[in-house]
Formats: sequence, C-alpha cells, structure tokens
Amino acid sequence: MEFSDYQKQSRVTAIYPDAGDNFIYPTLGLVGEAGEFAEKIKKLMRDSQVTKPSQVNDTVKQEVLKELGDVLWYTAQLASEFDVSLEDVAQNNIQKLQDRMKRDQLHGSGDNR
Repeated sequence: MEFSDYQKQSRVTAIYPDAGDNFIYPTLGLVGEAGEFAEKIKKLMRDSQVTKPSQVNDTVKQEVLKELGDVLWYTAQLASEFDVSLEDVAQNNIQKLQDRMKRDQLHGSGDNR
C-alpha cells in the first residue's frame, strides 16, 4: 500500500471533534498509542526477558503491529490536519537524516543539529 492510499483511506475513519481543523485530538491520540506500544515492549522485557525482535512470537508480534498501526493512523491524521502528504513527511525526514549523516550529526540532541 502506498502512503497516499493509506492516508486517504484512513481519513474516512477520522471521526473526532472538528476533524479537518483540529490537531490537538490526533496529537493526544498519537502520544497515547505510542505509550501503548512502549508498554507492550516494556512488558515483554519485564515478563518474558525479551529484548530482541527475533525473540517475539507471532502472536505477540501481531499485537505489537496493531499498536504501530494505531501510531501510523494518528500520524496520517496529523499530516491531513496540516494538509501535507505522508510522502512529504517521509521524504523530509529522510532528507534531514541523510544531511545529518553526511555531517556526522546523527548522534546528539537538538532539532537543528
């Protein structure tokens, strides 16, 4: 599936207050879903001493992928709220990372390194 197809299809399911002019709701959803993803990973470490993806069974992997899908959904809604395509988000991110790599600045902190 292409990002553009996903963004269009997921937008049909974007039912929240003032959809189309509300970045707060999808932002809160994004951080909530990212937290749920992190919780699943934390529990893998705590309960099963799993620290590598290769140690995750298919059932658990499917549960983790569901949470990643929810993160993607909220990311797509935020892109739509700002009237940008997921392709543009992805391309801009790759360009930023390649520039940092070229300048040996992948490590460290700060948005504009």
